Amino acid sequence: MTDRLDQWMDGYVLAWSSNDTDHIRSLFTEEAVYDPQTAEGPWEGIEEIVERWQEIDDKEDNWDFEWLPVVETDEIAVVTGRTRYFEPELTYRNLFVVRFADDGRCSDFTEWYIEEDTG
Repeated sequence: MTDRLDQWMDGYVLAWSSNDTDHIRSLFTEEAVYDPQTAEGPWEGIEEIVERWQEIDDKEDNWDFEWLPVVETDEIAVVTGRTRYFEPELTYRNLFVVRFADDGRCSDFTEWYIEEDTG
C-alpha cells in the first residue's frame, strides 16, 4: 500500500511544483471532489480542480513540503505535512484525507491547513 501513497504524493508534489494540467489531471478521477475547507466550498470534477489549482500557482522555488502517512488502507490515506514558504516566510501544518479509486487516482481529497506560529 505504501508504494501507492508514495507515488500519489510524489505526483501531488510534482503537480504543485509544475502547475501542469497533465500532472494535476493524473492525480484525480474525472468526478473527483477536492475540498480545501474554505468558504468557497469544494471543487467538483477534474475541470474545476485543474482550474482552481492553477489559480493558486505557488512558485516552485518558493516553498518546500514534507509529509508523513498517519493511516493508509486500500481506500483511504490520512497524511500530515508541513509547508514552508520562503517569501513571505510562512509555515503551515497540513492534514490531507485522500480517498482512492480502484485505479489509484484520488476520488475525494480534503485538506486542512493552519498557519504555524514560528515566532
